[in-house]
Amino acid sequence: MAIEVRDGVAVVDGVPRVLVTADYPYYRDDPAVWADRLRAVRDGLGIEVLTCYLPWRHHQPEAGTAPDFTGLTHPARDVTGFLALCHELGLRVVAKPGPFIHAEVNYGGLPDWVCPDADPAFEALLDASGAPSRWADAAAPEGRPLPAPLAPAFLARATEWLSAVGKEVLAGAEAVIALQIANEGVYTSGALPLTAYDYSPSGVAFYRDRLRSWYGTPQAYNAVHGTSHGDWADLEPPTPASGPLAKADWGRCHAEYLAEVYRVWTQATGSGLPVLVNLNPPTVPELDDWLARVRPELWGEICYGFTNWMGVVSADRDAHARYVIAAKRVPGPNLEENWGFSELYDPAYVDGATSFHQSLLALAAGATGFNVYTGVATSGWAPELDAAHAGPYPDCPPIDAEGRATGKAPVVRALADFFSVHGAEFLECEPVRRDAFGLYLPYAGIAALSEGAEGPGCGRPLRAFHERMRARGLDYGLVELESVTARELAAYRSVTVPGGPFMHRRVQELLAAYARAGGLVLVDGPVPALDERLAPCGLITPAAPPPDAGESLVLYGDADAFLRSHPARDVHYLVVLVQSGNEGPIGLRTPYGTVEVVAAQGGGAVLRLAGGQVDDLAIRGINAYLDCAVEAGVRLNGARTGASGPGDLTRINGRLV
Repeated sequence: MAIEVRDGVAVVDGVPRVLVTADYPYYRDDPAVWADRLRAVRDGLGIEVLTCYLPWRHHQPEAGTAPDFTGLTHPARDVTGFLALCHELGLRVVAKPGPFIHAEVNYGGLPDWVCPDADPAFEALLDASGAPSRWADAAAPEGRPLPAPLAPAFLARATEWLSAVGKEVLAGAEAVIALQIANEGVYTSGALPLTAYDYSPSGVAFYRDRLRSWYGTPQAYNAVHGTSHGDWADLEPPTPASGPLAKADWGRCHAEYLAEVYRVWTQATGSGLPVLVNLNPPTVPELDDWLARVRPELWGEICYGFTNWMGVVSADRDAHARYVIAAKRVPGPNLEENWGFSELYDPAYVDGATSFHQSLLALAAGATGFNVYTGVATSGWAPELDAAHAGPYPDCPPIDAEGRATGKAPVVRALADFFSVHGAEFLECEPVRRDAFGLYLPYAGIAALSEGAEGPGCGRPLRAFHERMRARGLDYGLVELESVTARELAAYRSVTVPGGPFMHRRVQELLAAYARAGGLVLVDGPVPALDERLAPCGLITPAAPPPDAGESLVLYGDADAFLRSHPARDVHYLVVLVQSGNEGPIGLRTPYGTVEVVAAQGGGAVLRLAGGQVDDLAIRGINAYLDCAVEAGVRLNGARTGASGPGDLTRINGRLV
């Protein structure tokens, strides 16, 4: 199996596919059961690609010893044997060597000996107040300071670890087809405020180096900012009292900081495999912070991916918005969807309907794959690996701690089989989207460091736009204005942009040309009158919003719906996400007329429509958490396909299963 990633899509042996994976934390299980659990994932869930973290603290607990990848010091450290077993069983692996992994592992998977408290040679990561950024867990409830990622001592040891993984694990592992670097930013910190880091000496040095590269000389900086600095060493990170351009610079610095950490850690592995990351979605209060920091356009060959861990989207509007924005930022797979944790996160996850709904929402909104995290319950790890949890971990996955399939297994299997058959065609189909929101990320940096809601921002208008589109039952696109092309922009009827005092001249020129060609530029706020250097520039003439022409896909019922249509064939995919409070069937507008879907509250459906008929499908009809059981079914033009009693409905290759 040869894999590459093109525009966020996994291309396997030359064929694009929806990347369906399941996580198995081998390090939490007895090696004697590895083979049995791997077969359960392959045969019971229908999944042939695994993901697994490689915890640094597990494989190299002592600073003075080499990492153990063969089980010499403990059988559960035999990751080379684990990967060989995966290959023998026909499974492929996305390996995740951190160096920070979270995964409910002590100190996020870092070895204790890189903690600045243990060795002052490791510079601590600092926040805006000068306090160390800490990682709290059961092993250290008060929190231990995290090492600054770009400081020399930690960078040297982290790159040694990653280099060892590359040479001793990846080089001989035929099963490994891709890598994931880091976890949810650097230290599960992708969604934190811009003031959370990095104010350490190495972080401030990086900021000053970025300013030097952007402006050239302190004098050029002063001319734009209205300051009088004589040397780059005089510049400190901005505060809420700083000018707007200084705040925008700090946001841009965060984006380049994340890109630099990803770059150096990726290079350290020495691997030519595709590399992905798994950003955590934004929180609502820190939406601007996330937008300023997360700029995949800067990452080169490193591919975007994201995680869940934010709430039940069928019942929580904030969680829904965060999830959709993360999925739309750029194409890439959902690399951690909660399929197993109800006690640790939310009791709604006890039933597979919640994860079914969210996995489909991610794919409908723009994701190119989903992950079952975790596919298998494990038990038997030592306290030095995880002091917080006694098995099983997690509590309600598709495969339990004895290797038996649970009620979630057929739910996973239905999605895995559907996208195994139709994934390439699903990706070929184009989302029906007529309107877009344009991200102007300098405003995100300004808003992230400003106190109160006054002044320009990107998160507030984006969230308002998202809610307007959802209320109208319409899908939308998300474009980044400093990198989008005229051709990409021309695909949309309208683009809504955040308003404010300035906007890059090149962006204004792009939007003006788009308007001259018939596109509608809508401005949420003041129309910019200056360019990025605050010189006069007012090229945007805002248009009136397009009228609401009754385009909603949802005709009745409480649900979200997304439609994709093939550019050359009479084929469409309809994804229906039922809200937790819905009662009764969902009526949907389609190219073939009204389709009526019956699915469980908090559940959902994916339908393939072809030749005027409903073809293959997967519908969740049960949500035990909400005490809901319906006869899952679909009706088009009087013809109904449905379950024979309360339950799910799956049809693959024309055959009900």
